[in-house]
Amino acid sequence: MGLKCRDVRRAPLPHQIIICTSLFLLGTACTESGTPPQLEAYAYSRAPAATRCEAGARTGRAGATDGKVSSDDIRYMVRTPSNYDATFAHSLLMVYSPAGQSRWAAERFTGLTTVATGAGFVVAYVDHRPLSVSTIEQLGTIPDLVAKEWCIDEHRVYVTGHSDGGTASLMLSVLEKTKKVPAAIAPSAAGVTGKDLDAFQCPAPIPVMIMHSKNDSLFPGWGAQTSAWWAGCNRCDLNKTKMVEGGCRAYQQCVSGGTTLYCEGTGNHRDWPNLNRVMLEFFTHPEKFQ
Repeated sequence: MGLKCRDVRRAPLPHQIIICTSLFLLGTACTESGTPPQLEAYAYSRAPAATRCEAGARTGRAGATDGKVSSDDIRYMVRTPSNYDATFAHSLLMVYSPAGQSRWAAERFTGLTTVATGAGFVVAYVDHRPLSVSTIEQLGTIPDLVAKEWCIDEHRVYVTGHSDGGTASLMLSVLEKTKKVPAAIAPSAAGVTGKDLDAFQCPAPIPVMIMHSKNDSLFPGWGAQTSAWWAGCNRCDLNKTKMVEGGCRAYQQCVSGGTTLYCEGTGNHRDWPNLNRVMLEFFTHPEKFQ
């Protein structure tokens, strides 16, 4: 495992950013599997009122769908609740892969499919692509592709991912072309520093859950930097935090819609945090963490 940093310049963006890519290659990175984890049923009868899709308007099928490809040749796959209702507008959880990992490897690595479908999310996993500004913009088009086939509330698109996937998740929310795509973000072990983010203007307030290990020797301390940057953007009190569920620290007095958490784990760079249920609750009810 190592680290590659490269300048990324792309007109007409006025900024230069450094995207640091971790070589997160695992032995399973190229392994494909057609057997997804268990898909759970969602209790639609207890769900809050939702916007609806016209019957027959979305052709995406229930269950596990593999082999989807964007116009930029990015491969992704979709998981729905086992009792998927094609007229109910679901939250969409986008999961971006670490360096060198396929969508199947990312599904196994994060373990999100069962718990997320049971919570009523449609989940999309995306193959890794070497990162650049243009690639991240391409990754930001996939939620729209999913929403063209499955019944999705496009105001409830949530993004997460680990390492390069965390970097992509974080940068989607600040790049001009993609910053309106996510309703909230939860990047893990992202290769972005506070200085990198200083090159960008703050977006509109957005719930942010930064997950990063204190023992991450590849990107040491970067999560603390980026969470502080987001707390500033969300107009939180940078000097006041409180402990909340999952051992996370919530910045206090943030502007409405700007809940900001820093969740510091004890593993290393390769470890996915044990916070799946906390993350899904944060996406659904960020106000509970203030």
